[in-house]
Amino acid sequence: MNISYRRRASAGLAALVLLPLAAIVRPARAQAQAPVQLFKLISPKDEIVVGIEAAQLGAGQGPGVQRLAELLVAKGQLTLWQYASQKDAGGALVQAPLRQVAVFKNELLRIEPYTTPLAIKAPAAAK
Repeated sequence: MNISYRRRASAGLAALVLLPLAAIVRPARAQAQAPVQLFKLISPKDEIVVGIEAAQLGAGQGPGVQRLAELLVAKGQLTLWQYASQKDAGGALVQAPLRQVAVFKNELLRIEPYTTPLAIKAPAAAK
């Protein structure tokens, strides 16, 4: 009787440990496959959320943040889309391109991945 209780308890504990891990892994995979990846750019003056298309970011083994930083260092400046929360034609809240911005490598302090539960519109679908 004690053995059965221990097995159920250990199985339950394992499920409690693995469920949050599965929830973390799924969104990361979904964002990696998205046509647009969002990042928060932090400078001494402000912070903005920008999107970069997967084709522009390029394929690579490293995380998107690292690939974006390497691209910025290599080119010195990038033109990206600034993203903001907006309502689409149906009234649903989405992350959509707001305007194009030029980003210079010497003005940035930090690049962070940006996640959102909202749907992300591609730049081609911009106004």
